[in-house]
Amino acid sequence: MKVGNLDLTNKLIMAPLAEVTYAPFRKIVTEFGAGLKYTQMVSAEGILKNNFQTLKFLVYSRDEKPIGVQILGKDPDIIAGAVSELKKIQPDVIDLNCGCSVHKVLKHKMGAAILDDTPLLGRIVKSMKKSSGEIPISVKMRLGSTKTNSSIIDNAKACEENGASFIVVHCRYRSNSYNDDSDWEMLKKVKDSVSIPVVGNGSIFTPEDAINMREQTGVDSVMVARGALGNPFIFSRYNSIMEKGIDPGEPGLEEKLNIAIRHLNMLVSDSGERSGIIKAKKHLFWYFRLEDGIYQLVEKVKKLKEVDDIIGCLHEHVDNIAANKFEKLNIDEINKSFNERVMFWQID
Repeated sequence: MKVGNLDLTNKLIMAPLAEVTYAPFRKIVTEFGAGLKYTQMVSAEGILKNNFQTLKFLVYSRDEKPIGVQILGKDPDIIAGAVSELKKIQPDVIDLNCGCSVHKVLKHKMGAAILDDTPLLGRIVKSMKKSSGEIPISVKMRLGSTKTNSSIIDNAKACEENGASFIVVHCRYRSNSYNDDSDWEMLKKVKDSVSIPVVGNGSIFTPEDAINMREQTGVDSVMVARGALGNPFIFSRYNSIMEKGIDPGEPGLEEKLNIAIRHLNMLVSDSGERSGIIKAKKHLFWYFRLEDGIYQLVEKVKKLKEVDDIIGCLHEHVDNIAANKFEKLNIDEINKSFNERVMFWQID
């Protein structure tokens, strides 16, 4: 898939994820072979107002490129102004969020709510294209509000007609939860309806999932979201399959341990010890999600406040796994919990 100066042929794309895609995460997935990746979603209005909490999410280093920025808004003029400001930091793509379905976004008629107003979507994309110069514009969207009210074909065409370089389709409806099946049949219809590249997204947890999505729908590329949590290995495995026809398989315990510790140290270096540890804990649980003793690890690490103590706990945990000191994990149960909520260890 080629967009402007970007060549993403046979590369997976990393989705923007709130409270996840900080710089350390982006750098790790880049090293493991992710193609395009995004900063966290930012408010178009926040960019124009020079809001510190917004602008800090836009900081990236050269070794993270190619990188995209995803913006949230609903006013074509405000969004156009934000795009003009974003040109100064030269991201490789500027994306419009039309997929977020959380209540605090929908109540302001942003995110997935825009999908109910195709003419507005067209005006927004047109204003972005006019302001972006040579920077490609993309739109990430869902299939519509419900299965009986799918607006995706009209919206996809509106994006194409108004200058979007490509679209990303999360093949669920706004009303769906994350444990509902993705609708690949509708994704294929979208691909057949437009000539610009289409990127598929939704329930991609393994390299095989990405390959199957491309083969069954004809999409030009695939975006990974939850499937990369604690699993940057999905990118290197996919690349190996595409380049050599060989899947190196799941990483071993030592590799998971080394990357988890490195991720922890990078977050601490980036955010300071207290904030970095808070940000890192969920990642540590994701790295060891499918290993025996995960809930014991959660209970121990949750109480720890020092980096060295956490690292020591991780080493001890891996040694205990190797020594078969835990009951066998019910993989299906963990996956079900993870699909319902990525922070699967939390209890309401």
